[in-house]
Amino acid sequence: MLQDADALPQLIGDYKPLDQWQAHLNQIFYGLRGDKLRTYYQTFASADYRLAHALAADYYEKVVKRDALRVTRDQSGSSSSPVTRHPSPLTILELGPGNGNLAACFLSHLKTLDKQGLVYPLVRYVMVDWQQPVLDGALAHPDLAAHRERVEIYRASVEHLAGLADGTVDRVICNELWNDLPTKLMVKNAGDIEEEYLRPNLSESLHAKIQDWSTFVRAFEAKDLDALKTFPPFLDDLIWEKEYRKVEWKDVPYRKTITEFLKPLDEQVLVPINLGAFATLKEAKRLLAPDAVGFSAFDAGTADMKVLNDPEKPCYGQFGGQYNFMINFVLVEAVAKHLGMKQVIFEPQREFVGRSLNTNVMTLMDLLATHPSAGPKLQAWEQDRLVLKTIKALNETCESPYSRVLDFPLGKNMPPEERETLNGMLLSLKRQGISDTVAYLTEEELTRAAKDLEEVGYDPDTVNIALTAPASPIEYCHFSCR
Repeated sequence: MLQDADALPQLIGDYKPLDQWQAHLNQIFYGLRGDKLRTYYQTFASADYRLAHALAADYYEKVVKRDALRVTRDQSGSSSSPVTRHPSPLTILELGPGNGNLAACFLSHLKTLDKQGLVYPLVRYVMVDWQQPVLDGALAHPDLAAHRERVEIYRASVEHLAGLADGTVDRVICNELWNDLPTKLMVKNAGDIEEEYLRPNLSESLHAKIQDWSTFVRAFEAKDLDALKTFPPFLDDLIWEKEYRKVEWKDVPYRKTITEFLKPLDEQVLVPINLGAFATLKEAKRLLAPDAVGFSAFDAGTADMKVLNDPEKPCYGQFGGQYNFMINFVLVEAVAKHLGMKQVIFEPQREFVGRSLNTNVMTLMDLLATHPSAGPKLQAWEQDRLVLKTIKALNETCESPYSRVLDFPLGKNMPPEERETLNGMLLSLKRQGISDTVAYLTEEELTRAAKDLEEVGYDPDTVNIALTAPASPIEYCHFSCR
């Protein structure tokens, strides 16, 4: 918290609740940096295919099982469950489709699994986002060309899908979207419930470079992207002042559910209240058919009250000037049940992926963490070298069904001879290998690559322990309901 406001004459806005500034900043961020998202953060679906394949396998299994039950009911003369009212009964919504890779890999794997053509031909896959450039970019994914007649785009806020009819959707998916949606930070203080307010400033160094200050401030306030593009990049130079005020409950839904959740928490402990996540659940409840396969969200967060009650926990991170919040799955589950959702399931994301693919999985980042030299002692370029050596070792035996070029920008501060060596290694990587540093590895792949990984310095026993290790307190998780 900045105490001396007079030392910061470069104010560019007034105090507002955190979720309001977050929504404001998101529009600016995606407008200015939407084509460079992977520079700031990657998801488990940006380039890797395992999450998409797991979703396709899970969906295919559930649809086939449901259809078999319908046949049994029809034969017994009992009435069958109502189905979606769209001409194509298997409507799937993906909220926030990113670059389209999840949709492409989902549909490709579903088509491969559906050898009798019972499911894939009925699918209508709708990608939803509020930014037209994002939708256009997702639709342009080269692997979606083969599924073009199955895919549609729909421009709307994922929290208000008013143009879609009730009970017409069979499946809703959102991957690493909730952390990007409006979120409040609340805290108990002397019997009151308060929330965090922010006020934005610009760093003194950038302030000095902007000639027309009043025009910049007006453009920032109006989210005038065309005008903002004429100024130096500023998102990384924002400085936020914080203060806490009593919550205005008339503007906050689920007051009783939120206050009940806060009761057992200690005073002065900030917790995220993921309002955007709640809104998507409410829309999903309206849109899903009575017999729908259901809703799934994948994101980083916790369902552990001890973690939520820890004053030192990381409530959010900032990437390229944008806020991303951890998900409070305890409160998400309470809201889902308040809305009348059934069969609520919460599990580590990798358990969902492993179960759906009938194998154990771990992430490439988890594998890297088991290396004896991993940790803060390594310089950035040495970390790059370890990552590339690991991927090269895995690629000796790994075979992906997709052709991808690994997007791996080498760091700037490395010895020239190392840069030349690593660049050569990067160029030599096959396209049908590990597609991303954010990727899942199967137990079978790790077993086949064990000898090559040992040559890089990995210990097979340590890798096996990590493969079955329990989830971390804050982890990527799968939340589902019907």
